Amino acid sequence: MSDKYKNKYRIQSTRLQHWDYGWNAAYFVTICTKGRVCYFGDVIDNVETRCIASPQRSIASLPEPTMQLSEIGKIVETEWLKTPELRPDMNLELGIYQVMPNHFHGIIIIGENEYNRERGTERRDAMHGVSTPANKFAPQSKNLGSIIRGFKSSVTTQAREIHADFAWQSRFHDHIIRDDDSFHNISEYIANNPLNWVRDEYYIKRP
Repeated sequence: MSDKYKNKYRIQSTRLQHWDYGWNAAYFVTICTKGRVCYFGDVIDNVETRCIASPQRSIASLPEPTMQLSEIGKIVETEWLKTPELRPDMNLELGIYQVMPNHFHGIIIIGENEYNRERGTERRDAMHGVSTPANKFAPQSKNLGSIIRGFKSSVTTQAREIHADFAWQSRFHDHIIRDDDSFHNISEYIANNPLNWVRDEYYIKRP
């Protein structure tokens, strides 16, 4: 993935001042472990081993690198997949996600629900450019931040039973996905994360 693409979409943003993160939109989130410690597993690339075992095979024919989840990595995946079930009143939908050795990428869509369709100012729908009503004073427990806090807390509680030092980075990265092309490009970026691991900004070489 080109640096230009990363600069455009892989951004660290503070919360936008005039955006309610409970609004109906698709969000690309990245959450890192504290100190970028690789608690979640390893990206397995057996090119060298496979070439020694089967020298007649070309590198192009080998399977692409894949993420092999640790026990904590499996907890991350399980808890993320439970998110819509735990918050049925928010009408959530999950897009593509990827657990990496020391971080997590995911797309989550907050659908229209009772908290964001009540009376209030009109806004432009981030994905499709249509005007929809939004409640300016939606409860802070019904937004992207509350979703991520709950997810991180649940993972932390279970992960510390395995590794007492486990911790997330305090903040997370977010990007509001504003159109279908961006949704597609970001989805491809997430899917290709294991393939591009050694060039990733979060990459840490194992000792």
